[in-house]
Amino acid sequence: MPDPNIVEESAVRLRTLIGAKQLSPVELLDACIARIEDLNPRINAVTATCFERARREARHAEQAVMESRPLGLLHGLPIGIKDLEETEGLLTTYGSPIYRNNIPARDNVLVARLRRAGAIVAGKTNVPEMGAGANSRNTVWGATGNPFNPLLNAGGSSGGSAAALAIDLLPLCSGSDTGGSLRIPAAKCGVVGFRPSPGLVPSERKLLGWTPISVVGPMGRDVADTVLQLRASAGMDITDPLSYPLGEDPFATLPDVDLSQLRIGYTEDFGICEVDNDIRQVFRNKIAAISPHVKVCEEMSVEMGEAHRCFDVIRAESFFAGFEAAYRRDPSSLGPNTRANYELGAAMTLADSAWAQGEQTRIFRRFQTLFTKFDLILSPTTPVSPFPWSELYLKQINGVALENYYRWLALTYVVTLATNPSISLPCGLDHKQMPFGLQVTGAFRADRQLLGCAAALEHLFNSTNELRRPRPDLPQLRRSKVDLKSIVTHPPQEVHGKTDMAAAPAV
Repeated sequence: MPDPNIVEESAVRLRTLIGAKQLSPVELLDACIARIEDLNPRINAVTATCFERARREARHAEQAVMESRPLGLLHGLPIGIKDLEETEGLLTTYGSPIYRNNIPARDNVLVARLRRAGAIVAGKTNVPEMGAGANSRNTVWGATGNPFNPLLNAGGSSGGSAAALAIDLLPLCSGSDTGGSLRIPAAKCGVVGFRPSPGLVPSERKLLGWTPISVVGPMGRDVADTVLQLRASAGMDITDPLSYPLGEDPFATLPDVDLSQLRIGYTEDFGICEVDNDIRQVFRNKIAAISPHVKVCEEMSVEMGEAHRCFDVIRAESFFAGFEAAYRRDPSSLGPNTRANYELGAAMTLADSAWAQGEQTRIFRRFQTLFTKFDLILSPTTPVSPFPWSELYLKQINGVALENYYRWLALTYVVTLATNPSISLPCGLDHKQMPFGLQVTGAFRADRQLLGCAAALEHLFNSTNELRRPRPDLPQLRRSKVDLKSIVTHPPQEVHGKTDMAAAPAV
């Protein structure tokens, strides 16, 4: 009988055990399914599943191991795919009632690469409608609750992935990021979310292929697991004009970073972001704990110009491109966040677009000058502790009203505009005993160096309770009675009497 707690081992460790014939992919998948059936009803992170197909693939993976055939980087590892990525034969709803019965005929590039590396897709993970916002709730699947308190939100738009990782439903999950959708849920759930440089991991689903603000990327429970998924998904593809050739597995090893020589610049707010006063103090305490271990740790400043308006325009361009047809057909078919983005874009002019492209370039150039003095820029990942998922978005910080539903994401979207790689690391607890995420931003195109620094910081964090990654209280979570599906108005159509999409075509 397999150890049901095997799911708590890291993805790197699980892959090693599989390769050494000490763990069967079938046993691992069964343990993940058991954990999903036990805990997923408490947080609603995993949505459509394909367990029967996954079991067939796990048996094939086991046979390959026993026959000593070459194995991929992710061979036999179950994975959750964010419900914005198309998966062959598995329901892909984008969290929208428009697509509540959409079963794609093919995998997109990201999913295909993960499968080729040996990953076994077990199911999809929850998102806000169309990925709009940082609260993973929609009228198809309901809300994803935070594993530390299911009444609170798990962030978004990769909230289902982050929550699933936090309680070990799956060893790997995918994500994507425009204004912070990898980093914010990672911070709120106590896991790692890495926003790579644009083009490092190709994104087929971008309608505006030349925009650098939207990327796909990995999530994991630690840096090593995150890098493992990155290795399997990075590299040029003709579907993404920003992608580029990498050579032979540049992330197979990371730089060995000496923290005592690291130069850190830090900021509470980049000079323009609203941040809760308590979170500011938490961040100061974390910086005070880190400072003795590095060479330089000093407050930095940079002129971010009109970053808010710039992000408004560039984000709205993507939404206008993506949802014009749906809006013209029936505006009411789009949820409030998606519709607000579309209407914002529709009201803009060519002059707005040209100005925003120029302003982003100016922000980019000023931001890069920071790295002549610092190796890393540290900031809070989010400006507030997790708030209830029943609130669609955050409306004010410190009594200051926020002008739109995504303005509270500013700490991450200003980094998006700079296009630098950035990672959110779990860094202990905040003032409300919820996970605190530290946003660590590296130099332009310096993804490998950033990940090496992140691994060194993680090692430091693991040495002290104040900074160590927090873990949810599973017995307490099992006692939760939170109704996470109260907002569902458009459940997926049943297939052969099942909403588990194991009954969907498995070509």
